[in-house]
Amino acid sequence: MKLILASSNKGKIKEFKTLLPHVEVIPYKEIVGDIEIIEDGKSFKENAIKKAKTIYDSLKKQFPNQINNMMVISDDSGISVEALDFQPNIYSARYAGINATDQQNNQKLIENLHKKNYTTSKAFYTACIALIYKNNTYTTHGWMYGSIIDTPRGTQGFGYDPLFIPEGFEKTLGELESIEKKAISHRTQAVNLILKIINVVL
Repeated sequence: MKLILASSNKGKIKEFKTLLPHVEVIPYKEIVGDIEIIEDGKSFKENAIKKAKTIYDSLKKQFPNQINNMMVISDDSGISVEALDFQPNIYSARYAGINATDQQNNQKLIENLHKKNYTTSKAFYTACIALIYKNNTYTTHGWMYGSIIDTPRGTQGFGYDPLFIPEGFEKTLGELESIEKKAISHRTQAVNLILKIINVVL
């Protein structure tokens, strides 16, 4: 059984391989090449399903005799900041524009906080995992609550991690070791639930 990850985000690929150490996780580009996935859904769930279905349909077309030995897993995730009316939400990865870097997105978030005279705010991460196997689609969610600050700290993780302090911690996700982050992350919660589904359907 091959688990194909419908993502080209290097940070997510690394994190999924950490979360699923006993599973062969293969980024989709290694099998089907560069395919454009248009994320135009109105929720994390819609976008996660669209990513998985785009890759699954391509695999099914290219490998019709092998598709039943393949699972496609995708993730759509982001951060919601209370002081910013719970934005950027589903637009987290492109908050500062299409193909924006993590640094550009972080800077825009900080600037928008300052425009409202905030230096910190309550915030939370959301992750939706979508899995497609034998034409059946499954989804799970996970959340991580905490607060956003206006000064990046740490070089671990990716995305908004240097700005986010989880509840019960004093360090940002950018300062926490990967094993610490793995234990509390929104993606870990969603992956653990999807693993239960995998164990049932296999």
